[in-house]
Amino acid sequence: MEYFAGLDISLRSCALCIVDTNGKVILERELACEVDDISECLSQFQYPIERVGFEAGTMSQHLFFWLTNKRFDVVCMEARQVNAALSAMRNKTDKNDARGIAQVLRTGWFSPVHMKSREAHGLRALLSTRKALLKKTMDLANEARGLLKIFGIRLPRTVKHGSFDGVARPMIEMDDVLAHALVPLLDARVVLHQHFLELDRRVKRAAVDRLLRSIPY
Repeated sequence: MEYFAGLDISLRSCALCIVDTNGKVILERELACEVDDISECLSQFQYPIERVGFEAGTMSQHLFFWLTNKRFDVVCMEARQVNAALSAMRNKTDKNDARGIAQVLRTGWFSPVHMKSREAHGLRALLSTRKALLKKTMDLANEARGLLKIFGIRLPRTVKHGSFDGVARPMIEMDDVLAHALVPLLDARVVLHQHFLELDRRVKRAAVDRLLRSIPY
């Protein structure tokens, strides 16, 4: 007899359901969405688990790699297929969703999702953070431009990100009212821009390393 564990994962909690080859529910639990709690419950089950499955989501990458490291056969299933199967259920609860996921896992009527490596997700996070800092830097610069126009001060149309503070600050510090209101904004922008430059250097180093590794020997 083979046993399959379905997980319905949310941010804080996780519903677990284990079914056998015939689809009979053997175990149902409500757990914290923590790898140690989930792996401990699966390890304490009296029979070996053939496969553990859950639908793709925000927590799936983290759980996939950590449960795999715990020596479980883990499958992340395509969310649209799982949702289509669960939509036929009358009562939509975490417990019933976990039961439905376990049944989908047992039947094999799903498409596994390719899980990117942690390094790939780390690089994506680096790019996203760099983009966010650049956007906030530009937003603060545009905010300063708009406030200065009220006082009749018009900055040049094109100012490089690294030169903005040197152009805008002397104009602002000439007026005590402007300095009181806008110098903190410029200070915040300078800090954000410095962090952006650091992340930009990291991105470029990562791009060069990736390019060098792609060169055939």
